Amino acid sequence: MARISANRQGHAEPSALTQRFSRFAHAISVWTGHPLAFLLAVVLVFVWVLTGPIFKYSDTWQLVINTGTTIVTFLMVFLIQNTQNRDTLAIQLKLSELMLAIKGAENKFAAIEDLSDEELEQLHNDCRARVEMTRQHIEGRKTRSPKNSGKARKRAPMGGRQSS
Repeated sequence: MARISANRQGHAEPSALTQRFSRFAHAISVWTGHPLAFLLAVVLVFVWVLTGPIFKYSDTWQLVINTGTTIVTFLMVFLIQNTQNRDTLAIQLKLSELMLAIKGAENKFAAIEDLSDEELEQLHNDCRARVEMTRQHIEGRKTRSPKNSGKARKRAPMGGRQSS
């Protein structure tokens, strides 16, 4: 289990292992996201294909690429998940800070990521209803606005004249 201690501000500090893994995962994700990493992977597959005739497309030749790609994929899943978790948490914290800083915003949305699926669905339905009410309110204001009522008065019925 990871050792977590508190720093001077009372915030939990991750263990040295967690910090090292996080730095490693970030560095690997940056490197593997680079175009040169993709080019290297393409070159490796190309070399593998070219060596097919040399090894007579043997089971061992196929096993090399299958094993290599399986291992890389297996390890990358953990690195990508770590990076994605960290990035998602950072975005959630930034959004929470904005929600808390906006006067009149509902603070209940600041920690919304901690709610259950059912609670999220209920909030989604509530928000959808509020959006619909707001849309109807705006549409109602548009039809009642003096600008629009003036336009309505200027239009004369077909064949008739309008007086001012």
